[in-house]
Amino acid sequence: MDMHQKVLFVDPATGFYRTRKYGFDRYFGPVDLGIHLADKANSLNFGVGVFAGSIFPGSNRLVLTGRSPCWQGLYVSSMGGAGLVFNNLGINMLSLVGKAHSPSVLVLNRNHGEEIEVEVVPVDVEAIWRSGRTGVYALTDEVHRLFGGRYERDPRILVCGPAAGQTDMGAIMSVPISRGKIGQVDTWAGRGGFGSAMLQQHGIVAVIYGGTVVEDDFRDHKVADQWFQNKYNLKLHQKDLEATSKYRFDEKFSTGGTFGVNYAGMGGKIMAFNYRTIFDTEEARLDLHGRFIVDHYLKQFNEETIGGKQQSTCGEPCVAVCKKMNGEFKKDYEPYQTMGPLCGIFDQRAAEKLNHRCDAMGFDGISGGAVLAWLMELLDVGTLTPGELGVTRLPRWDLERFDLIADSLHNAELGMELIDAILERRGILDLREGIRKWSRIHSAGRGINLHDSMAYIAFGRRGWMAPNQYWVAGALAPMTVMGKYYMVYSNDFLPPRELGRKCAGRLKAELILDNLGICRFHRAWAEELLPEVMDSLYGCRDEFLRAISVLASRLNSHNCPIFWESQRDVDYVHTFLRRKREVDGDESPELKLWLEKFEADQLEAAKDFWYEMLKGINESLCETF
Repeated sequence: MDMHQKVLFVDPATGFYRTRKYGFDRYFGPVDLGIHLADKANSLNFGVGVFAGSIFPGSNRLVLTGRSPCWQGLYVSSMGGAGLVFNNLGINMLSLVGKAHSPSVLVLNRNHGEEIEVEVVPVDVEAIWRSGRTGVYALTDEVHRLFGGRYERDPRILVCGPAAGQTDMGAIMSVPISRGKIGQVDTWAGRGGFGSAMLQQHGIVAVIYGGTVVEDDFRDHKVADQWFQNKYNLKLHQKDLEATSKYRFDEKFSTGGTFGVNYAGMGGKIMAFNYRTIFDTEEARLDLHGRFIVDHYLKQFNEETIGGKQQSTCGEPCVAVCKKMNGEFKKDYEPYQTMGPLCGIFDQRAAEKLNHRCDAMGFDGISGGAVLAWLMELLDVGTLTPGELGVTRLPRWDLERFDLIADSLHNAELGMELIDAILERRGILDLREGIRKWSRIHSAGRGINLHDSMAYIAFGRRGWMAPNQYWVAGALAPMTVMGKYYMVYSNDFLPPRELGRKCAGRLKAELILDNLGICRFHRAWAEELLPEVMDSLYGCRDEFLRAISVLASRLNSHNCPIFWESQRDVDYVHTFLRRKREVDGDESPELKLWLEKFEADQLEAAKDFWYEMLKGINESLCETF
């Protein structure tokens, strides 16, 4: 079978476009082909996997590839459900090359004809962002009003917000549209700052797309059920129900979704007040988790969202129903952690206000929340003043006298002020070139490094990434792509060399999913079974897996890891190791040896630990060709 990927190249500067086909002899999906194009032409690419539109659950992710403005390296990001409508264009990928002369909307439409209609339309985006529902929501409304009537079927719209123009961490947002009505379940390609790339590098503030192409997607339930029966002794639907229980409802914790399950089982691993809880006793952390999380923050979520059965999907049919809602507010763990406990916020009403403001302005919620928590700590300890950061108040982070409702709201309102200050560049705030460069400039003459209290992974000269919200060593691994789950975030202690090797293995496994456009929430079966399906349908299992190894090696060849620059990073890992010994009772000799090294000379031990991880990564990803 002649299998290929069809790419639509669009130059927003001229509106010129062309298509080209790439065969399965080298590229199999939106990641390996997208990374090739990004590396070659500095393009921003939007693609779907070969199973888009099929019966496989989670197969309709829209996968973005390009050079990340904040990470400063090749990057992969994705959003749920948005690939379903993209598939109706009859192409596998959109590649943006060139830049529009002024902020513009890219309109892609294919109504029955062979050709895709392509139009680049300038808009007064600043005025739109200030109107109506503001930010990304106002832009979605306006793009739908202007162009939605052109489509026979409901289109999908991708948008960025003001953060894309003023920072390197602008995200891309999209919501499902059904029967002409814009939904409330927003989905994000957040990590990597591709909203900033779309606007700053290509002049595009929104993409609206849709079509009527119906392909012969794989829809044979009997064949699929047989694959699952042979592998798991379960039918497809049964296995997927089992694999996605955490995201739907986990009976063990009597809650569901990433928010519910993670907070229910967190205990002494709670991170709050810009990670300062890592220095507390286990008893203090358990007390905080019990009083502030279990008895209030999580209780509100369980009563309102789980009890109220407010759950939905990202826009494709899926048993995971992972989008946990409370009215218009979507409750995911990581943004409600960075703009929750990390900022000193433990009340859902306060967290909703801050998260919604951050979302409307188009920030990556994880990066944005981590930056807010860092700036709050600088205010709290008096390193920076409210005047320097363009705000009117200090955070209330006194745990002894903390008022769950009032102080959470106060801190959320400070967070909203800081968001406005970042966008308006008040005081000394100007994050357009990233937090590392800003910190270097404004640390001068203070006798202190501002970034010492920021937990982040450094990459190259000024690349950075806020870590995923798990207090584990793997969250700060020197991998070529960080901020996603291309690493191990298990709570187990692993010797650093072994941890590096396992991170490399996780990279390959996650690339299988992303290169097929599959949601990682289905990874319990997808990463094992789908290579076999590639063989059954296209006879290319070995070739596909070989391409994944080559892709991992290619990405790793671009790795520019920088040893942990901040003291908070070093403490993050040191306290994790100490807790493994003192609280979890890990008696392994190697953990004991590392703790002795850290106690003797923390910085030298941290360097050794970091380099051992890097050795494990590199020795696992050095492919022979």
